Amino acid sequence: MWKYKESIISEITEMPDGVFGFVYEVKHLPTNKKYVGRKQLLSNITKSLTKKELSELTDKRASKKKKVQKESDWKSYYGSHSEIKSLIKDGKVSEFERTIIDFAYSPKHLTYLETKYLFSLGVLENSHLYFNDNILGKFFRKDIPVK
Repeated sequence: MWKYKESIISEITEMPDGVFGFVYEVKHLPTNKKYVGRKQLLSNITKSLTKKELSELTDKRASKKKKVQKESDWKSYYGSHSEIKSLIKDGKVSEFERTIIDFAYSPKHLTYLETKYLFSLGVLENSHLYFNDNILGKFFRKDIPVK
């Protein structure tokens, strides 16, 4: 279950039209620590053609694979941070609250929004408040001088 403003979102159809993904915040209730990240709603995968599809090919040089779009694991996703993954694996799902911060309408928009929120919230400077330890794989908590 994801929260967005005053709503509960459990299906893609409950999101605005044309949404590509969203920026989210996962909060660990016992520690009040948060993780800010992004999630795509759909992913493109390459599948091999079935035997029936292969038999229907007229051009034998044609690709034996097809691109298929499928829904991502956004409904059960809690983030990519190892500490969060470990807690979820230990069955502590009930200790987390998931909130959608903003919706994005393209891959670049999603990257922009995530980066904007990560910097504006100061996730690297506030290790006591956030699990995040890097932004874009370029800016790391360990490289930020402690004041």
